[in-house]
Amino acid sequence: MLVVKNVSKRYGDFTALQQINLEFNTGLYGLLAPNGAGKTTLIKMLATLITPSEGEIYYNGKNIIAMDEQYRELLGFLPQQFGYYKNYSPKQYMLYLAALKGLGKKEALRKIDELLEKVALGDVVNKKMKKFSGGMIQRVGIAQALLNDPKILILDEPTAGLDPKERARFRHLLTELARDRLVIISTHIVSDIESIANEIIMIKNKQLLYKDSVENICSTLKGNVFETTVNFELMKAFRKKYVLLSEKQEYGKMIVRFIHKGVPEVEWKPVVPELEDVFLYEYRDEIEGEV
Repeated sequence: MLVVKNVSKRYGDFTALQQINLEFNTGLYGLLAPNGAGKTTLIKMLATLITPSEGEIYYNGKNIIAMDEQYRELLGFLPQQFGYYKNYSPKQYMLYLAALKGLGKKEALRKIDELLEKVALGDVVNKKMKKFSGGMIQRVGIAQALLNDPKILILDEPTAGLDPKERARFRHLLTELARDRLVIISTHIVSDIESIANEIIMIKNKQLLYKDSVENICSTLKGNVFETTVNFELMKAFRKKYVLLSEKQEYGKMIVRFIHKGVPEVEWKPVVPELEDVFLYEYRDEIEGEV
């Protein structure tokens, strides 16, 4: 079990995270928040790249900083941008990393072939990575993170820049990996984790907002999400009055999905809340600030 206890992180006068308490067991956890909300700060603390200003992180009752190499041997980490040599093949790159980790060549070769097959790169093990797509590079990243057969796998924005097909393949792979290990995925793309995460973690205003199942988080907006059609000339006023989740033009009118907490109009159609609705509602100020 990985436990985050009363953890805060400050940089001078700036507070990145405040009083975070979390528990992780085997399974897949989605860390979901907009850019700048503190996801990467938490990820880096879990990976021991930075230390908390306050509080502690424990693995099976032991402080991960005190565990030092003993903890890192249990850890697989894929940062948002990882370094690789473009003129290396996946096998060359993985052999280099295996040597750094102290793995013998015979054991390393067996493991590398197995892992590259697992991430669907078995047919390109000797091709130079400079010819690879973004999705293929990310799969090499996953493979290198699994070299030491980690008990904890941490992925920071692993699908950034991938096309929908690559993302779907990635989700399938992560589901398999989470069967016998703890997997934590940091992302701001709801669809990456909505269908595969055991629990979703959301951080807002530097603090923990939710750590719960998708179903329970979505239920926080039960009875408050609606769809209706609006004339173009009324759209400006409608946007000011309600929190809009989506807009779609159809037959000269706009079909809108929105939040309303109160007595609904008769013509409004109530709809089942989705995780993206909660994300857009909770982070509406942050998202609008990015536009």
